Amino acid sequence: MFAMNDKVAIVTGASRGIGAEIARRFAAAGAKVVLASRNLPPLAALSAEIEAAGGEALPYACHTGKEDQIQALVAASVERFGKVDVLVNNAATNPYFGPMMNIEDGAWDKTFEVNLKGYFAMTRAVVRHVQARKGTGSIVNVASVAGFMAMPLQGVYAMTKAGVISMTRTLSVELGPDIRVNAIAPGLIDTKFASALTQSPEILDVVMQKTSLKRVGRPEDVAGAALLLASDAGAYFTGAVLTVDGGWSLG
Repeated sequence: MFAMNDKVAIVTGASRGIGAEIARRFAAAGAKVVLASRNLPPLAALSAEIEAAGGEALPYACHTGKEDQIQALVAASVERFGKVDVLVNNAATNPYFGPMMNIEDGAWDKTFEVNLKGYFAMTRAVVRHVQARKGTGSIVNVASVAGFMAMPLQGVYAMTKAGVISMTRTLSVELGPDIRVNAIAPGLIDTKFASALTQSPEILDVVMQKTSLKRVGRPEDVAGAALLLASDAGAYFTGAVLTVDGGWSLG
């Protein structure tokens, strides 16, 4: 039931970390994967890796905060593979680390443009395609435990992730039964994106004290949840938010 042999999946933010690992996992399960990110060279390298392992991939440079680039991405995906079945919204940014009261407008706007507006715009483009061909689909939004916890020094980022969780739940009602919409809420994952946290001994110690599994998560921990939600193994999931944090948010 985890097989994705007949599926075409777009994964945003696929150049590294969680997005790259989700793309690898989907390809290993048989999906044709479209790798999206602003920077093409790392996508090309990942595409070559996937194809060397027997998979099919299309690397495509796209800024998910830009509507025209999103439309071009979906069109290129359909042109190459004939359709899109699955979207993983993973591209995110966090340009400001500090007290919420001190954030500048530029950092605020960039965070919302990519993390929230971009997720919605990507979802709308894929949903319209799926509905136009009278198909079925699955949307997987990578949110964060920051979306339902107090998150000092990352407050604006956390606001966008709370918005993603709310969007996920509402769209699951509006788009059912043909399109399932779910989210993953990772905790602290060992990626370049989270390096400000993982490389701070003080912050890491506080998180580990509250984390039941006593380790930082790995991108493959999140990829397993994404495969469940995207594949037929998760056929009765919609509106769900899967917490993948080793128990951190329970502390």
